[in-house]
Amino acid sequence: MATLILTFLLLLATKLPSSLAGHCTTTTATKSFEKCISLPTQQASIAWTYHPHNGTLDLCFFGTFISPSGWVGWGINPDSPAQMTGSRVLIAFPDPNSGQLILLPYVLDSSVKLQKGPLLSRPLDLVRLSSSSASLYGGKMATIRNGASVQIYASVKLSSNNTKIHHVWNRGLYVQGYSPTIHPTTSIDLSSFSTFDVASGFATVNRNSGSRALKVTHGVINAVAWGFLLPAGAVTARYLRQMQSIGPTWFYIHAAIQLTGFLLGTIGFSIGIVLGHNSPGVSYGLHRSLGIATFTAAALQTLALLFRPKTTNKFRRYWKSYHHFVGYACVVMGVVNVFQGFEVLREGRSYAKLGYCLCLSTLVGVCVAMEVNSWVVFCRKAKEEKMKRDGLTGDDRCSGSHS
Repeated sequence: MATLILTFLLLLATKLPSSLAGHCTTTTATKSFEKCISLPTQQASIAWTYHPHNGTLDLCFFGTFISPSGWVGWGINPDSPAQMTGSRVLIAFPDPNSGQLILLPYVLDSSVKLQKGPLLSRPLDLVRLSSSSASLYGGKMATIRNGASVQIYASVKLSSNNTKIHHVWNRGLYVQGYSPTIHPTTSIDLSSFSTFDVASGFATVNRNSGSRALKVTHGVINAVAWGFLLPAGAVTARYLRQMQSIGPTWFYIHAAIQLTGFLLGTIGFSIGIVLGHNSPGVSYGLHRSLGIATFTAAALQTLALLFRPKTTNKFRRYWKSYHHFVGYACVVMGVVNVFQGFEVLREGRSYAKLGYCLCLSTLVGVCVAMEVNSWVVFCRKAKEEKMKRDGLTGDDRCSGSHS
C-alpha cells in the first residue's frame, strides 16, 4: 500500500499548472516588436527587436501584479544563467507618495538574497541601458491592483558578438518606501529565470528542474515515512498485540514497519538538509523545526530498542511510558509536518494533498473501527467474568474502563 501511495503522490506532485506560462504578443499600445516568447512562470512573456548592425536590443517585458502595493521586476544577469544574485533589474511599483507607477533600477547582490539590508535603488553597472520605462495595460487611467498587467520597456546595448541574454523576472507583495521586499519563495518564484538568443529567438528555460524534482522526492518520501508508515506502525502495536492468537508476531510487524519508516524518513530528512544548504536566505522555520524534532524523536525511539528491558525488569514500565510518549509525539509531529510540506510546495489545494488525506482518513477509520471492537471485546469479557464471579445470568452492564 505504501508503494501505491508513493507512486500516486509522485505523479500528482510533479504536475505543474499550465496557467503558469504567459501568452506572448509582439504588439503593445505604443510599439511593435519582431519576436516574442512566453516565459514559463508567473504568466509572464517578453517581446523584442534586435538590431544587429549596432548590437542594440529593444524589448518589452509583460508581467502582472499580485498586490496593489506590490512590485514587478525584470532584469539581466550578465554573469550567471541560473540565479538572481548578480542581476541588474528594473522594478516597477506604485510611488508611495503619488500612487503613480514608477520604474527604478536595482542591483541584486548577495546581501539582498540573505536579507541583510533593504534593497536600495542604484544605477546599473555591467549592463549598458540606453532607456527604460513602464506602463500599465490600459493606459494612464489604469490602476495598480491585484492581477493588473504591467509592461516594462528597455533598450540595451549588447556586447559585440553576444546575442544570448540571461534574464530574470519576479514579483512581490509590497514595497517599504522605495525598497521592494523579498518575493515569495515558492518553487515557481525561485525558478523565474531563463536564457534566450535575441537573434534566433531560441530560449533555454533554466527551470532548475533538478531542484524541483528533489523537493518533490523529499516531500513524497517524508509523506510516506513520517505521514503514513509511522502512524500505521503505531496502530499495529496498539491493536495487534491484543490478538493472543498471533503471539509475539505483532512486535516483529510493528518493528519492521517502524524501522522501514525511519530509514525512509532518514533519506527524506537528508534530502531536506541538502535543499536547505542549496537555498541560502530561504527558510521555512516551522517546517524545518518540526522536521528536526520528528527525526530526533524517531532516532530516540530507534535507539530505545537497544535498551529495552525484559518484561521482568522493574524499569520496564518506565521504559514503556517513555516509548509511548515519544512515539505518539513523533507520529503527531510527522503528520503535522507533512501538511506543512504541502504548504511549502504550494500544493495546499492539490490532488496530491487530497490523496494523502484519503489515505490518512482510511487509517483513522481503521483505528476507530478497531478501537470500538476492542471496547466491545473488553466489555464482553468483563461482563462474563462478573457473571462467573457472582454466579449471575442477568443482564449486567459493563462499567469498567479500558486501559
